[in-house]
Amino acid sequence: MSAPDRPAVLTVANLPPFYLEPLRRHFTVYERLHETDPQAFAKVAPTIRGITGGGESQVPRELMDKLPALGIVSIMGVGYDKVDVPAAIARKVPVTHTPDVLNDEVADLALGLMLSVARKIPQADRYVRAGHWAGKGNMPLARKMSGARLGIVGLGRIGKAIAKRAEGFGMSIAYTGRSQQAGVGYPYHPSAKALASEVDFLVVITPGGEFTRRMIDREVLQALGPRGYLINVARGTVVDEAALIEALQQGTIAGAGLDVFEDEPRVPQALRDLDNVVLTPHMASATHETRQAMADLALANLLAHFAGEPLKSPVPECRAR
Repeated sequence: MSAPDRPAVLTVANLPPFYLEPLRRHFTVYERLHETDPQAFAKVAPTIRGITGGGESQVPRELMDKLPALGIVSIMGVGYDKVDVPAAIARKVPVTHTPDVLNDEVADLALGLMLSVARKIPQADRYVRAGHWAGKGNMPLARKMSGARLGIVGLGRIGKAIAKRAEGFGMSIAYTGRSQQAGVGYPYHPSAKALASEVDFLVVITPGGEFTRRMIDREVLQALGPRGYLINVARGTVVDEAALIEALQQGTIAGAGLDVFEDEPRVPQALRDLDNVVLTPHMASATHETRQAMADLALANLLAHFAGEPLKSPVPECRAR
């Protein structure tokens, strides 16, 4: 397309160069103009035909209402709980995301967090670096993960990838979700609390949003118990963070591995002070290979839309519409 013919696209996040550069080759890109220069944004808003951002990007109804020509919202991420999808659907604006391409990476990190918190790998690294091995002798014994009982909250694509890896560790696997899945041989439990009472590791990989907000609450943590570990690679909002901190401080559960938090990137000092927690900065999909694949798919959705072709990966609410 020539420059005047390029559709205008608004970014709602700081996009990586490997997405932003090809985006600029195909579109007129306004980078977060609604935040950086509201007056300039007001002038170009009638021309903007697409929005793109990351999985944590805010796309509220109020923003969409300012864009009369809006035709698509393309999210570079599997999560899209901060996009007002009902408002988009009411406008007949499809929303797309980038599922599947990050399944392996998120599953890998979930297993990494499980191993790290059970075997105290980060603590052991610090122990060696501080010279304590020579000065104090061996560390206290850790917890075996192989052969333990794993519960998965949300047996979707990523949940199944986690289960497949856990089978290699000889773990027994059970799950919970909105309903029991046909063709799945793992035991099903009707609630997160019921599942937590039967497992040693509880991995959360359910979508965010109001339906799952603080699903993992004080009662679920009490059911998990003093030998249980919580792993969250879903959304910070799925866990009641205050209840989790209390459970970790009081020994209600043994530990936690957390990649996501309620108010990112601000992580409570109380969590950072605890030694029975492994913390990572929402990095489950953060490899060169996977982020490039996510960028490619987000761009492909935009290109398909403006070429009048079927979208590559609309969110479930926008399929067959």
